[in-house]
Amino acid sequence: MLFNSYQFIFFFLPIVLIGFFVLGKRDKNTAALVWLVACSLFFYSWWNPIYLLLMLFSILFNYLFGIILTKEDCGEKKRKYYLITGVALNIGLLGYFKYTNFFIDQINLAFDLSFHVEKILLPLAISFFTFQQIAYLVDAYRRELKENNLLRYCLFVTFFPQLIAGPIVHHKEMLPQFKFAGIYQANARHIAIGLSIFAIGLFKKIVFADNMAIHATPVFGAAEQYAVLTLFEAWGGALAYTAQLYFDFSGYSDMAIGLAYLIGIKIPINFNSPYKSTSIIEFWRRWHMTLSRFLRDYLYFALGGNRKGNTRRYVNLFLTMVIGGIWHGAGWTFVIWGALHGSYLMINHSWRKLRFGILNWNTDVGFVEMAVARFLTLLAVIIGWVYFRAESIGGANHMLLTMFGFYGVSLPSALQALIPNGFANYLIEMGIVFNGMFSGGSVIGAAGVNFGDSIKWILLLMLIAISAPNSQQLISRDQASSQHILAKYPTIFGIIMGAILFYVFINLQQEAEFLYFNF
Repeated sequence: MLFNSYQFIFFFLPIVLIGFFVLGKRDKNTAALVWLVACSLFFYSWWNPIYLLLMLFSILFNYLFGIILTKEDCGEKKRKYYLITGVALNIGLLGYFKYTNFFIDQINLAFDLSFHVEKILLPLAISFFTFQQIAYLVDAYRRELKENNLLRYCLFVTFFPQLIAGPIVHHKEMLPQFKFAGIYQANARHIAIGLSIFAIGLFKKIVFADNMAIHATPVFGAAEQYAVLTLFEAWGGALAYTAQLYFDFSGYSDMAIGLAYLIGIKIPINFNSPYKSTSIIEFWRRWHMTLSRFLRDYLYFALGGNRKGNTRRYVNLFLTMVIGGIWHGAGWTFVIWGALHGSYLMINHSWRKLRFGILNWNTDVGFVEMAVARFLTLLAVIIGWVYFRAESIGGANHMLLTMFGFYGVSLPSALQALIPNGFANYLIEMGIVFNGMFSGGSVIGAAGVNFGDSIKWILLLMLIAISAPNSQQLISRDQASSQHILAKYPTIFGIIMGAILFYVFINLQQEAEFLYFNF
């Protein structure tokens, strides 16, 4: 069941909310939580009921291990054994479902064998609830748990707004909220803010992300076939996917935040305008923030962090990002994507040390330096997204070689009429060809994409991503202060949100899965 579907919006969600608030109004808070857990399990089982058993096993196993790890009479050696066993089992389950087919394929390729294993269907959300529960076990080992209520733990893992694609929620953020009496009573302000954030996220998905998909998918498909692409087509495909992924995943995260806030539950923000970043370090503080937090707290620090010198710090950064890449998917393209970002971070930290520690440049960053930094950061991110999206290393390399002119440079023929003949002839002498996606008066490129539409959408969405306020800046969940549109102009804002909801409702005919469902 998708957030962007009629059955979710008009049936599942109203039934969940009505049942929860009716039970809560009768002071039956436990019954309300049971209702929410049951609805969340139903929501999960909608895709494949058999994997509900896997989730229930995972919940009970990790809950019991958490209790053992917090016992005062459990010796340190035994506790360490239980922690290693618990983490290993979680990783083992994730590895079996996510990487078995990949490993078999690599063994067959390396040793010219023909082992055959039926394709293992990846359980939905296993990457997210596995990391969430590993964090729970580690914190239990550190004796940082404050409670061990089974019902609230079940809801912490299965809570449907963030179950499928995050955010990766920390137990300290969620478990205490289920004790608040205020969440069991319908609250007009919570509902208004929650619906507004949900509407913005739904709009991002339906109008922005899904419209970008039709421009990105054909280009990457053509690259996998090593089709001849023009420089403009390759850049158009890469930028279209850059926008698609951002608005798809940030849209899902906004919808998750909005859905949770309908009952007053605050789940963490996962995006903070990452394409506005001036460095890769800043990018990872803004993009998929809860995954970055997990990788930092439970992997990077576990490897030693920066406590053992710069060389070890850079190795730890690189390994952390490679593992983060592998977490996203079973394929060498994800390994390369992780390695790229690990290398980016190493270069970024080295540059900061050189700039501030050795060169002693002014700490105030000027406009030009800031602009260059933003451009280079976004360029590095786009290059990484090519590997992230491509189905093979060869397809990604073909895209990048085309993007950077290794197969020649071709410009739209329409441009030739707009520039002086002398300059046009000079460009032709340099080897630049005026044809490509606008050749012959057609705007349909070799990949079958209408690049007239592509350019308009790409320019619009990238402009929004790098300059417009994000949803959390428009609407605060914490306070309806005079700085926020919802509080300052409630009537106008209500009309705008109503129009947005109406528009997306009539465009729900084609339900498209969220990209991170694949991870």
